[in-house]
Amino acid sequence: MNRTYPVRFIVFCLLLLAPLAARAEPLTDDTIRSFIDSMKTFQSMEGEFEGLTEELESQNNDMQMPDMSRIFSTSVEQMKGHEAHRRMEDVVQEHGFDSTDSWARAGDRIFHAWTSIEMGRHSGMMGEEMSQAMDQINNNPNMSEAQKEQMRKMMGGAMSAMEQASNAPEADKQAIRPYMHELRAVTKADQ
Repeated sequence: MNRTYPVRFIVFCLLLLAPLAARAEPLTDDTIRSFIDSMKTFQSMEGEFEGLTEELESQNNDMQMPDMSRIFSTSVEQMKGHEAHRRMEDVVQEHGFDSTDSWARAGDRIFHAWTSIEMGRHSGMMGEEMSQAMDQINNNPNMSEAQKEQMRKMMGGAMSAMEQASNAPEADKQAIRPYMHELRAVTKADQ
C-alpha cells in the first residue's frame, strides 16, 4: 500500500474542512453601528410590525427556552413569506446589510456578546438564585415528584440557556464593549 495515500487523504480532508473551521469575520464598528441604527429604525416603525409580532408570539407559545444565540435568525426565518419581511429587507439593505439573513447573523453575534457581558456581571447572583430555586423545588412538600421533575427540566433548560448565552467569543465581546450603553438603550426602548 502506498504510504502517501493516507497523508494526501488527510490533507485533502483538512482542506475541505478548513472553511468550516474558519472563524467568522470580526464584528466591525460599521457593522455594530449599522445594526444599532437599523434597530432604531425598526422601533420607529413598530406599528407596521404589530400584527406580525402578535402572530409570531402565538406561534411560539410552547414554553421552550429560545436559542438565545440565534434569536434574530430564528425571528427572520419565521417572518419569511410575510409582507413585513419584504419591508424588513428594505430597511436592513438601507443600513448596509446584504439581506435579512446577514443582518440577523450580525444581530445574533452582537446580542450574544452583549448578553454574555451582562451575564458575566451578574453571574454570581444569578447562579445563587438558580440554586435557591432548585432547592425550593426539591423541598416543596406540595408538589408531586412528577411536578418537581417537570420543574427541574425547565430549570435545566434555563441553566443551559444561561450557559449558552455566556459563552460568546471574546473578540465579539471586545468589539461591542464601546456600544454597551447604546445596546442597553435600544433594548429598553424595544420593551
